[in-house]
Amino acid sequence: MGVSGCGKSTIGAALANALGGTFADGDDFHPSESIRKMRSGTPLDDADRAPWLDRLNTWLRDTAPPGTAPAVLACSALKAAYRERLTHGLDACAFLFLRVDPATLSTRMETRPGHFMPPALLRTQLDTLEPPGPEALTLDATQPVDTVVAEALRRFGFKEAPGTS
Repeated sequence: MGVSGCGKSTIGAALANALGGTFADGDDFHPSESIRKMRSGTPLDDADRAPWLDRLNTWLRDTAPPGTAPAVLACSALKAAYRERLTHGLDACAFLFLRVDPATLSTRMETRPGHFMPPALLRTQLDTLEPPGPEALTLDATQPVDTVVAEALRRFGFKEAPGTS
């Protein structure tokens, strides 16, 4: 979780791969109207996000029932209320908050080809962000992807990535 440009998709996909799990990018669940709004420079509000969060929650419940390989979802989850909505009805869920300084975020967004989220909306995401407390693992996502993934695996309690013994 984190604001646009923090590396959610890249790190999430790498983490899912390391865990032998399933990965989804929350951006793929946005309705076309929300994408049009963001592309035009209009930030989403809570009403826009509610049905999107419900779709993500359904994906999590359907994809990773207890006893199956983990599901990893890249999602901004900017507010505590959004995180609560995402996890409703789940037996277990862990959050990885990818922290990146605003200057790096801006550079990443400006050099990211083809994404619907314009750099101009970064400030609204930063203003909306309610950083999680101890309920989430917070890592510096300016580090190399492999470093972030290895640290996440270690801190989430995996002695080594599955399949590396």
